[in-house]
Amino acid sequence: MTTFAELESGKASLAVVGLGYVGLPLAVAFSRHFDVIGFDISSARIRELEGGHDHTNEVSDEALASARIRYTADPAELARAGVIIVAVPTPIDEHRNPDLTPVVSSSRTVGEHMQKGAVVCYESTVYPGLTEEVCVPLLEKHSGLTFGKDFTVGYSPERINPGDKVHTLETIVKIVSGSDPETADLLVQVYGSVVKAGIHRASSIKVAEAAKVIENTQRDLNIALMNELSVIFHLIGIDTLEVLEAAGTKWNFLPFRPGLVGGHCIGVDPYYLTFKAEELGYHPDVILSGRRINDSMGRIAAQRVVKNMICRGNMVRGARVGILGLTFKENVPDLRNTRVVDIIAELKEFGTEVLVTDAEADAGEALRLYGQQLVPLADMTDLDALILAVPHRAYRELDPQAIAALFREGATPFVFDIKGFFDKQTMLDAGIDYKRL
Repeated sequence: MTTFAELESGKASLAVVGLGYVGLPLAVAFSRHFDVIGFDISSARIRELEGGHDHTNEVSDEALASARIRYTADPAELARAGVIIVAVPTPIDEHRNPDLTPVVSSSRTVGEHMQKGAVVCYESTVYPGLTEEVCVPLLEKHSGLTFGKDFTVGYSPERINPGDKVHTLETIVKIVSGSDPETADLLVQVYGSVVKAGIHRASSIKVAEAAKVIENTQRDLNIALMNELSVIFHLIGIDTLEVLEAAGTKWNFLPFRPGLVGGHCIGVDPYYLTFKAEELGYHPDVILSGRRINDSMGRIAAQRVVKNMICRGNMVRGARVGILGLTFKENVPDLRNTRVVDIIAELKEFGTEVLVTDAEADAGEALRLYGQQLVPLADMTDLDALILAVPHRAYRELDPQAIAALFREGATPFVFDIKGFFDKQTMLDAGIDYKRL
């Protein structure tokens, strides 16, 4: 098996497979200590990184310029790596079942090219058991090598929070596990060289896999509770955020807020756990209930807007509704699994004209992924309603006067603020009909 001394001396290389939101920061951090190969199947992505820019904004141009990484789309380069870290996405399909295509394809590619003595470590979020039950057989099949004798595996779940410049790779405790003690020892040293917050060594790969998948499941359920409370409080006629602010004065009240739950983690990971549970004959009621609530919030938000317009005497069919934000969260360009599309779809069902702008997203990607045309904020005119869907910091510049200017002349501006981004009293004092989720 590859040793840490071989990595330190440069005798053996470390490869990162998948140079997205997770893989690229890893490769950059490791390049300060080891000889790093950065592999991605996208030649366009390789050209972008070789050109010194990361469109995800996870790594600055300055950090890329100083990183010593050999970028490649040629899988044959993996044969030079003693340690291979796989950081590919694990999405769900249209039936909300795990889509293992990326992790299966990457395992096949790694297996076809890895050297004897290699250690393959997965970072992708999976259900407990997948690394050993799915990935290891693929590695054996395509390499012709024997697991445990010719190669070993590890699992160290990613904890990257896109757009977060405080909780970064270096400052978040890293969970590490290996298929045998020696592999775990090596990976503890490897990750320990870049993660200053410390390493938690899990007793097995399955424990590490389970720890990752429940991190986001727990958060998903807490947000689901807030979303259900927002529905109840709306029926009662009280402001949800005012209730949460009051309850939050108790020391042990958890500071969760209602909102849309999308992205590549919270809105996806619970389905990996529920898939495995149902495979074993157990129906996970609580987790799936939370998922149903969170998946319904886009539709509920759109219906709240339409009902408010009706109460105001607006014609709904043909009304112009503006939406601020399309990405799955604030201050990132990431459009994966955004639930803003649910709001758009529901509004269109009512016959409204929907205009969408986003301060971070790439217009071409929005069109490719969702068929959604993005418009400049300046083109949002003669609106009947405005929805703040994603609180990008750029929208802080929108004061009540700027918001009022987006509406039809003589109309009372109506703003539905999903995240409670704007100051309620400031909006009300300016004569804006302001509602929050």
